Amino acid sequence: MDFTEKTISTHEIYNGRIIHVKEDTVMLPNGQKAGRELVEHNGGVGVIALDENRNVLLVSQYRKPYDEVVLEIPAGKLEPDENPLEAGKRELREETGYTADTVTFLGKCYPTPGYCSEIIHLYLAEDLTWEGQNLDPGEFVEVSKIPLSELTDMVMNNEIYDAKTIIAVLKADKLLN
Repeated sequence: MDFTEKTISTHEIYNGRIIHVKEDTVMLPNGQKAGRELVEHNGGVGVIALDENRNVLLVSQYRKPYDEVVLEIPAGKLEPDENPLEAGKRELREETGYTADTVTFLGKCYPTPGYCSEIIHLYLAEDLTWEGQNLDPGEFVEVSKIPLSELTDMVMNNEIYDAKTIIAVLKADKLLN
């Protein structure tokens, strides 16, 4: 069966710096019409960085949608047409102060496929060198290190809530063990 929905019309709702919101009217596979509220996003990148002792570099930062501080891997949004690998290297350096000699692509994920076009590209960074943190204006993070084995347990015990971090931790753990 062909599940493809054909767009009949599009209504722009909001065009911001990070997201673009629209409502599409689509034709369903059965011939009926339906509405789809969509958030368009350039995508993002996340980096799980391991030091020589298999500690993962994590950042804690306040996330307004949840009104709490969230523990997560270094990450950021992609600029239009930006190379995800280069963006990952940039975010790792900016947020943690480290660069990596070895970077492995772990895959991509669709964090909210029901309404958002965001794709997050995930990388494993190893062979780290300290070069100094370079946070964006208005960015406040605290860097911590947690052993990969302990972090994997935290994921499995539902102590980590960030989807990109959960995926990166489990993929890195599987790849390295």
